[in-house]
Amino acid sequence: MNRKDHWQEIYRRKPASSVSWFCEHDQASWEWIDAWSLRPTDPIIDVGGGASTFVDDLLLRGFSDVTVLDVSEASLAAAQDRLGGKSTQVRWVVVDVLESALPDKRYRLWRDRAVFHFLTDTQDRRAYVEQLRRSLAADGHVLLATFALDGPEQCSHLPVVRYDEGGLQAELGRDFVLIRSQKVMHETPAGKRQAFLYCHFTRAA
Repeated sequence: MNRKDHWQEIYRRKPASSVSWFCEHDQASWEWIDAWSLRPTDPIIDVGGGASTFVDDLLLRGFSDVTVLDVSEASLAAAQDRLGGKSTQVRWVVVDVLESALPDKRYRLWRDRAVFHFLTDTQDRRAYVEQLRRSLAADGHVLLATFALDGPEQCSHLPVVRYDEGGLQAELGRDFVLIRSQKVMHETPAGKRQAFLYCHFTRAA
């Protein structure tokens, strides 16, 4: 089963609020983003955003140029249903990020909570970083969250790659600079605890 079919099946079988990665509000992301002085009109992309409530919080904070990208149409439909009429304020993109034709040097914030760690193939990770390099604005921020070294070895029956700060820096390469990192313990809807690593990168000077 390819990536698209896998995630389509997950979101067709389970309510969005019951998947292990669900969190009502991603406070770890907002503790950083709120300090970055982003303008309401700054372009933001949530990569693998799916049914996440992050888009809800973006709209509540007044951001008006929001893109949510996910390979699963079913996951985006769940978010659209939840938002109701507000969903028209968001650009919804159904595509694998590795194959997307994203605009050059556009996004002031690229957020990815738990897509990158599913890329177990070296070539896929290189393709992802090239998309990021091409699409991030010169003064853009990258908020990248993956499983930490003591996090799960699998998620949704798929293998993952676990990271520390050095590992993520090595993957992104010399074009990006690690500004800050934080280990975050996520509690799943089933009550299990999972170790995530959140990292903030900017472009190298």
